[in-house]
Amino acid sequence: MILPDVRGLYPFYCVLAERFAQAGYPAIAFDYFGRTAGLGPRGEEFEYAPHVQELQVRTVQADATAAAQALRERTGVRTVATVGFCLGGFHSFTAAAVLPDLSAAVGAYGILGSRFGDPGPIARAAEMRCPVLGLFGGVDQAISPSDVEHFDARLTEAGIDHEIHIYAGTPHSFFDRRFDQHAEACADAWRRMLAFLGRHIGDSA
Repeated sequence: MILPDVRGLYPFYCVLAERFAQAGYPAIAFDYFGRTAGLGPRGEEFEYAPHVQELQVRTVQADATAAAQALRERTGVRTVATVGFCLGGFHSFTAAAVLPDLSAAVGAYGILGSRFGDPGPIARAAEMRCPVLGLFGGVDQAISPSDVEHFDARLTEAGIDHEIHIYAGTPHSFFDRRFDQHAEACADAWRRMLAFLGRHIGDSA
């Protein structure tokens, strides 16, 4: 289950869903902004910022629950993982603490502090119920190295099966917005995602 960045259901995530399917993992991507912006894909002209401010964690997680159910019904998979980017990384990590039937959670440069008036992944690390993979940029101005270290330490203290990887020299959104500039890091992140999913939902279909 793919949780997009702040742009919502941007074309990149439709293509990414197909890439996961080609790799053997049926995938679904959903949009955050149907309640405030109506339905439809989100292109370059979509002004997402006002709609991001209206998001609530509980409604995003409710939509994630519905998307997971749709994925199961349409594909027959037995286990579900979340894969999120930026805003979606925050919600993917949050899903690890909120969704009871989640088998794995992947977050790429997800904000680790509180957002939308709700505790962030660091604060909720001890509540997480499934394995976690975190992928971060080494020069991400939105997420400090100390936050990543703190998150890693909290997961370790809680006994959560997890992997944290930092890509030196890469910024925020290196995978979804700067792929061409950071092709080596992106290729490694893709391999890590597939390997992680293989270990934790490999027999899903």
